[in-house]
Amino acid sequence: MSSSMSVPGAFRWCVALCAVALLSACENKTEATVDPELARLAARAEAVTIIRDDYGVPHIYAKTDADAVFGLLYAQAEDDFPRVERNYYWAIGRLAEAEGESAIFSDLRARLYMSTDEAKAAYARAPAWLQELCDAFADGLNYYLATHPEVTPKVLNRFEPWMPMFFFEGSIGGDIEQIPLNGIRAFYGEGRSIALAQLEQAREPKLGYEQHLGSNGFAIAGEHTRSGDAMLLINPHTSLYFRGEVHVVSEEGLNAYGAVTWGQFFVYQGFNEDTGWMHTSTGVDFMDEFVEEIVEGADGALMYRYGDELRPVDVSEVTLRYKTAEGMAERTFPRYRTHHGPITHMLDDRWVATRINWDPVTALEQSYVRSKKTGLEGFNEMMDLRTNSSNNTVYADSSGNIAYYHGNFIPKRDTEFDFSQPVDGSNPATDWQGLHTVDEIVTVTNPENGWLQNCNSTPFTAAGQFSPRREDYPVYMAPDAENFRGIHAQQVLKGVSNLTLDGLLDLAYDSYLPGFEALIPGLMEAYDAQGDSYPELAAPIAALRDWDMRTSADSVAMSLAQFYGMQFREDGANPEGLRRMALIEYFGSASPLDERLRVFAAAVKRLENDFGHWDTPWGEINRFQRLSGDINLAFDDDKPSLPVGLASGDWGALASYRAVRRDTKRLYGVSGNSFVAVVEFGDKVRAKSMLAGGQSGDPDSPHFYDQAQPYIDRKFKDVAFYREDVDARAVSSYHPGQRSVSAD
Repeated sequence: MSSSMSVPGAFRWCVALCAVALLSACENKTEATVDPELARLAARAEAVTIIRDDYGVPHIYAKTDADAVFGLLYAQAEDDFPRVERNYYWAIGRLAEAEGESAIFSDLRARLYMSTDEAKAAYARAPAWLQELCDAFADGLNYYLATHPEVTPKVLNRFEPWMPMFFFEGSIGGDIEQIPLNGIRAFYGEGRSIALAQLEQAREPKLGYEQHLGSNGFAIAGEHTRSGDAMLLINPHTSLYFRGEVHVVSEEGLNAYGAVTWGQFFVYQGFNEDTGWMHTSTGVDFMDEFVEEIVEGADGALMYRYGDELRPVDVSEVTLRYKTAEGMAERTFPRYRTHHGPITHMLDDRWVATRINWDPVTALEQSYVRSKKTGLEGFNEMMDLRTNSSNNTVYADSSGNIAYYHGNFIPKRDTEFDFSQPVDGSNPATDWQGLHTVDEIVTVTNPENGWLQNCNSTPFTAAGQFSPRREDYPVYMAPDAENFRGIHAQQVLKGVSNLTLDGLLDLAYDSYLPGFEALIPGLMEAYDAQGDSYPELAAPIAALRDWDMRTSADSVAMSLAQFYGMQFREDGANPEGLRRMALIEYFGSASPLDERLRVFAAAVKRLENDFGHWDTPWGEINRFQRLSGDINLAFDDDKPSLPVGLASGDWGALASYRAVRRDTKRLYGVSGNSFVAVVEFGDKVRAKSMLAGGQSGDPDSPHFYDQAQPYIDRKFKDVAFYREDVDARAVSSYHPGQRSVSAD
């Protein structure tokens, strides 16, 4: 680990006030020395202006893109340095240095795919303009640390320009996190095989009420809007504080607004004056497992069979550090690779390599240039870089175009093989055969119905009756199933007309829950047939029988339905091994009648035990609470919280709010609607936005909790995009290194 910059506190205060000279003063202030590195950073800071608006959103202005990136990373560190730092020490394989040996196989997974030396080599071969952005990324964070002596990093005392090579795709860990750690632990830590069922279980999110993440994107053509201009809904469902809201502008054509994952140097989901882009997690099969035939060569070297030849296994070592009670310790592991990728686990005592997209330079290029595209033609050129593997993209622009791209990085395969299962790596016919071009993947541009949607659902309902046809594409290109949010989205978009931004928000927050439409009627059927055995359920059943399947804070039926669904997932039998929507439909229509009543009776009793009575309004149970800036949230029933009328996307809620219990009786929000924006493209771009809680992770900041009540009340703020609007809303204006200075 490189040591941190050493800057006396008095000197840093001088930088903060003046940002002109970098001096380390002696006690009598008659002698001074100049630190050349800090002098360079201070000079760079003078070229950047950060304006904070009335919600604390940073608007970064600079002459060059690189200087804008410098300011962007500095501003992110101001807002939530712990999250910026953790994203990077997780991504580069140093999590165990903060969290101990239990995290070491997460670090090993990262290093199996790229070593530090390989990241440095990737940076070295990047084009000069991208290197400049990576340099600016490191400079912005290092300057923040230099000017904030009160901040103590957990792991990273210095940031390096090669670090973004580990963190390129936007949804941090979007690809690599799908590789189960239990397989890596079994192979590298215990030298044993692991059953395929165990790996599949590790990949599949738990089916409890905590399961749902996902995102929504809508694009609406001008024929359905009051203004005649296209509109875009940007509605990611992430952990509530996973992204910040930013605006970054340069004189080199950059003018992007939206959500940035902490530590990114590009706007991940957002818009510029002419184009908007919303990513949803994809179900495209973009990673494969290759079962290798390993043999020992004449010299004892490990070889693997590929067709008629034997190829050497690439063998190296990686040493990882981890925190202990006595200090740091180390463990050294081998790394094994074939041309398919690193060995990640064993199945039936055979080594398995897992291949994913790993082209960090091109992926970083694509992520950044996306934010500067000004129309559909240029956007398609960007998409043709084909390195966005974990995302679908919903698009709209100022020329009135709307488009949908189901995935982007999709390897070509021989359809004779089932790539949803491990394939024989010794057979060359199973190898990837290049990448599908953009015009070969599932796309929709300007459909006749005038709207597009994706809610992590099948692309074959993206445009209603004008959607692509499943039979026209290989199975691996779109294995995604429908879900309740996708069904709900089609319902609200069908027949849409005369839409405004507020009207688009009405659609995005429609309170209907189609998942309960699949679950609750079956309970009524069971009660009508066998309810005499459960007289205590008469009143709760009556409350549900009259319910319109809409969620609200004052709804008792919503509380009953939620607890019924929770209880069924915990206690209900699943004899067919169903998942997600299919499981809910089974519980609702095919499960035994008596089981439905027994589960509902247990749910009612749970409500009575936890809250004193079964007829508790949903807002008394479902809460918003932010007690600290900790990454791992803790909740407390005895401390203040706010009632929330939203519900989980599991049930088809478009405005998703996933709430959990953590040593509490009440449920507290942890993910779902986080950053949300609606955008209208015309002669001038107009937008409204919301960020869960607030812009800052610091409980002492006025912007830690200032959006909590508006978030609950759905009172979106107008986005300040143009400079005159930013200046009118400005609360402070300063250069990096200065403390915030009033705009007055």
